[in-house]
Order: sequence, then C-alpha cells, then structure tokens
Amino acid sequence: QVQLVESGGGLVQAGGSLRLSCAASGRTFSSYTLGWFRQAPGKEREFVAVISLNGMHIYYADSVKGRFTTSRDNAKNTVYLQMNSLKPEDTAVYYCAASSRVSLASSRISSTYDYWGQGTQVTVSS
Repeated sequence: QVQLVESGGGLVQAGGSLRLSCAASGRTFSSYTLGWFRQAPGKEREFVAVISLNGMHIYYADSVKGRFTTSRDNAKNTVYLQMNSLKPEDTAVYYCAASSRVSLASSRISSTYDYWGQGTQVTVSS
C-alpha cells in the first residue's frame, strides 16, 4: 500500500507560481505511475499530468501544457508539480494519485488509480 500526502498549495496572484509536492510512504514508490488531478468547485475531477515509473514519459492536459511541469525523485519518494503562469481557472483542489497497473494510455482516467492523497488547495486570484 501507498500513502500519499500533498503539500505546497496556497493563495497566489495570477501569473505567479507554486510548487506542489506529494510524499509517499512505502518502499515501492518507483513501481508506481503517478498522476496529478484537480477538482474545482462544482466540477468533475480532471486530469492534469502523469509521470511514468522512471520519469521518462510525461503527459499533460492541454490546459496546463507549457505552464506546469511534473517530476519525481524516487530516492525521496516524492513527486512534484511546478506550476507557473497560474491563472484563476487553475483554482482547484489538487490531488496526486498512484497506480501500479495504469498504462499511459489510460492514465488520464481517475478510476484507474488505486491510491490518492488528501488534496491541497490552490487558489489563484485575479
């Protein structure tokens, strides 16, 4: 099992930056594909980014491409989401998720992930 804990959320002005971290417990962190999702009030949870086991394959939602960067440090059991040029529409609760069985083809689907963090709030003011 994996436990995930996100941190780094907060309030930022439009155009600003935040870096989210997601720390995982367990000794098999490198066996998990890691995804980032977000959920705004009244909206469904949506895919943000995914990073493969060794970090060689990374995909982003079109809405964040060029502004967000995800990376992982398997030695520290941590995955990161660097968010630049933030917009008010990026306001949401951000979640990291892990799965040992998801393929990159299905990685945009939240139901394919087995473990989820508690989420961290990101608020972007205009």
